[in-house]
Parts: sequence; C-alpha cells; structure tokens
Amino acid sequence: MLSEGADLAGFRRATRRLVAAGVPPERIVWEIGEATSLFGAGADPSDGPPLQLPRAVGELIPMVVPHSDPERYALLYTLIWRATQGERALLDVASDPLVHRLHLMRKAIGRDLHKMHAFLRFRRVEAGPPERFAAWFEPEHHILEAAAPFFVERFRSFAWTILTPEGSVHWDTDTLRFGPPGRREDVPDGDGFEAGWRDYYESTFNPARLNLDAMRAEMPKKYWRNMPETAAIPRLVRDAAMRTSQMIERGPQMPVKRDPVKAVAAMSDQNPTSLDELNAIIQRSEPLVPGATQAVLGEGPIGAPIAFVGEQPGDQEDLQGRPFVGPAGQLFSRAMEQAGLTRGDVYVTNAVKHFKFTLRGKRRIHEKPTAGEVSHYRWWLDRELEFVQPKIVVALGATAVLALAGKAVPITRNRGPFEFGGKPFQGFITVHPSYLLRLPDEEAKAMAYEGFVDDLRRIGDLAA
Repeated sequence: MLSEGADLAGFRRATRRLVAAGVPPERIVWEIGEATSLFGAGADPSDGPPLQLPRAVGELIPMVVPHSDPERYALLYTLIWRATQGERALLDVASDPLVHRLHLMRKAIGRDLHKMHAFLRFRRVEAGPPERFAAWFEPEHHILEAAAPFFVERFRSFAWTILTPEGSVHWDTDTLRFGPPGRREDVPDGDGFEAGWRDYYESTFNPARLNLDAMRAEMPKKYWRNMPETAAIPRLVRDAAMRTSQMIERGPQMPVKRDPVKAVAAMSDQNPTSLDELNAIIQRSEPLVPGATQAVLGEGPIGAPIAFVGEQPGDQEDLQGRPFVGPAGQLFSRAMEQAGLTRGDVYVTNAVKHFKFTLRGKRRIHEKPTAGEVSHYRWWLDRELEFVQPKIVVALGATAVLALAGKAVPITRNRGPFEFGGKPFQGFITVHPSYLLRLPDEEAKAMAYEGFVDDLRRIGDLAA
C-alpha cells in the first residue's frame, strides 16, 4: 500500500521488488492509505535491483505519479512491465491505449502546474522584518511537492507559506518544509500591494480583444476568488464596447521607440576618461526598454586579470544593484571557488546594463535582449573593458558572445579559447550559469556543472 498523494519513492521501491519477483500487472492491487506493505507481514523491506528502463519511461513516471486518478500506479506499472518484457519502444506507439492515456495524464499535470505557477497569489501576513507571505491554492492533482521548487526559485529571498487542502509547504529563505493541510481562512483576503496590481491589470486590459470564452479557458473561474485582478473583470467587460469605440475615434498612434544607432552615436560624444565617469553616465541613462529599477554596473578591481561578461541583470540584480547576486550568480560564485578563483579578484559585468522583463502576475520574468538592444549597450561595454584592461575576457552565454564578437557565434562548437576580432585581450566562450539551472535532469545538471568548473580552471590557467 502506498501513501496518500504522490508517493514516487514508495512506488519505485514497490516496482523494483515486484519486477524482480516477476509479478505481472494483473496480479497486483494498488492501494493508497496507511497499510504497511504490498507484500504482507514479514516481507523483505529492501529494494529490488535497479531497473534498466528506457529514458522516456523514466522521465514519464514522475510526471504521472502526482495525478489524482487512483489507477495511476497500475497504469505506470503496466508500462514498466511491458518495457521490461521487450517493448522498450512502447512510448513511441501513440496509438496504444495505455500510452495514449498516460500522455493525457502527463498533460493534465503540466496544465495543473502551469495554473498553480500562474494563478497563485501571495499576501503579506507579517510586516516584519522579516516579512512573511502566504497563499492559498486548490490544485486538481497532487502537485504541491513538484510545484514548490518553482516558488523557491522565484521568491528565494522571501519567507512564505503555501496552503492547500492536501498539504502545505513553508520556505524560510533557507529550508523548504512540507506540512499538514491548511485552511483558506488562514490567508488574508488582501494586502496593500493589490490595489496597485489591479491598476496595472486594468491599464493593460485591451477591450478590443475581449474574448470571454478564451478568458475562461485560460483562467477558469474556480481560481478567481484568490486573484485580486479578477475583481475588476466584470466592470472591464461591461465597459469594453465603450472603450473600444473611444480607441477607434482617437485613431492609431505610432509607438515611441529609441533608435539604437543614434543612441550609440550620442554615447560616443560623452568621452569619459575613467571607469567612474563611465559608470556615472550609465547610471544617468534611461533603460532602452523601460521598467528596470536601476542600471547594474560592473564590479571588481581595475586591472583584474579576468573579466566575465554575462547577458543582463536579473530580478535580484536589478533590486540590489549588483551583478551576479541571484540564483545563477550564487552558482557562479560557488563554481569559481571550486575552480580556485576568487570573486573579489575578477571583474564581472553584463553586456546589457538594465533588466528587461515581462510582468506575469507579481513575477518579473526575464526576457532575452534583442540584437538591437545589445548593440545599444555595446559601446559602454567596450569602454568599460578598456578601463579595466583584463588579460582575458570570458563570454558567458550567447548574448555576451554577440556583444563581444559583433555577430552570433554557436557556443557548443566554439566553447573554449576564442578570438573576438582585434580586441586587446584573450577571449574565452562558455555557457551562462543560468543555463545550468534550467537543465531538468539532475544527472545532466551535475555533468554540465563539472564541465563549467573545468572551463573556469582553464580560464584561471590562461590568466596566470
């Protein structure tokens, strides 16, 4: 018998023992509750030998176990049994009824995770310091453990709690803990931030594109009572026809855009004579794409032997005004230390100096800068490196390569020492540390991290 919810570990242990014992699917009854064992009293509690499953099967299992269908374990065991009995390419047979049903269950879990990521709203419950936030959500499936890492990544610096009818998760900025179910009444109905958020939602609502069916499909009404912006929807729908008529009467207006070429020409007339003067110019300049809190300047000593160039500041960098302090920056610092490099001895900066993002709920989602935006900031980067005078400049990721080389260069084929074309320093190309965070497979992530550390060791040797 397996535990309530998504008992992935229990299912794996039971499956290994059952397959090792040669028990076919039709002889197993999967039960969920508090009983002690699938094999009865006195059974050997040890795991069976590891199973050699096709990679696609191994990846599908954790995406189906959280489903609320009580038959999920029986269906998955049938898939595993058939794969171990010779049908290793079974998941490629889309017409197979078992495969079709499991893929539908996987998609349902993906949709539920997406809705939790998009529709969960935190409210402040303690003013602090430290501040604490709480949210209530009612998922359709057992996805709480699968969803929690997303919120840790997005709100790492805040203490928060998520309550659901099935369980709860608590983050204290250091440790993630799971607990018993909560109640809707334990979360405030609102806080001071929500009025501003409703104003933003109303300002971005386009009455000319009103489609009630699409709105209900994307944002089901069951989530509305936990989302502050939905209070404005009835009025926005009611006034849509009038607002559309007003828009037509005003006529089209051309958007105001800044010309990167003219902006770069204006920069060249400024002629700073020191890094401090250049940084003052950068700080006074408005971002090419509005929204950033502040310019994020480079950091490190003049004459540093190594300069690392990233893409652009992230959410935490924008808030703190320092480069590489978010999750990717923390991984970067750990890798440098492991490679024998000291953060304080190198220079770190970004090709683009302002954070570009898309607002999604309360979250600011990183948006990749365009080639034109990279061109806009390139003059600043070139002057910055002239003042620092590093021996070797490392491009972290494709945007940094574009800024330094002036053209797109494939990272995989050119990883390692690279000539950036007439620059007064050695060049080196490697991945951006955020790439390592995005890898879904833990084994692949560990291998990629070791490769990144090896690159840093080579860079240290070249700069010695």
